Amino acid sequence: MSATVIYSNEQLNSACSLGSSTLYEASGIPTSSVDPAIRPVWAGSTVAAPAWPVECAPGDNLAIHIALENAPRGSILVVATGGYVAGYWGEVLTIAAQTAGIVGLVIDGGVRDIAAIVAHRFPVFTRGISVRGTLKASAPSVGQPINFSGTPVAAGDLVVADDDGVIIIPAADVGATLANGLARMEKETAMMERLRHGDSTLELMGLTQWRTAK
Repeated sequence: MSATVIYSNEQLNSACSLGSSTLYEASGIPTSSVDPAIRPVWAGSTVAAPAWPVECAPGDNLAIHIALENAPRGSILVVATGGYVAGYWGEVLTIAAQTAGIVGLVIDGGVRDIAAIVAHRFPVFTRGISVRGTLKASAPSVGQPINFSGTPVAAGDLVVADDDGVIIIPAADVGATLANGLARMEKETAMMERLRHGDSTLELMGLTQWRTAK
């Protein structure tokens, strides 16, 4: 199966380099930032890839197993569980995902087998960690648009996840967001150079009128 949206390696590498914080600001889309409680399992995780949305019933991970058979290679699974924390994902699914060409997981539920996930260097961003197992009895949605903790997600939207958090940019806005992000990075690089030469943040940000504020 081919991806719904194909991004170039240059775009994906640029997204990783710019990072979630810069691209969030560059997007101008408030809902692109997912719940900040969703954090990386291991420090230094960085991934940018098209989303493959999955909706699980609370405490049931059957939809994930189905997704691993039909998600396009190069995708990152974005799994909504209604915020119910359980061990939806562990070492078995990590190995299955890597074999299937899946490059990461963002889930608002929970995962387990943390040492194994870290050892495999598989990027996982999750609400929590739980030893509790899951059922395999229902699959509400696989590959269809979902609401992920307030952030709309469709197949092919760009997911960028790193130590700062997770953002999901609608596919139609990716080009402009990357361009704006690059411009923002260049501006901040120039600003930091001037800071090294003694300029102040108040001067560079046009805030000198606040110098006398108490």
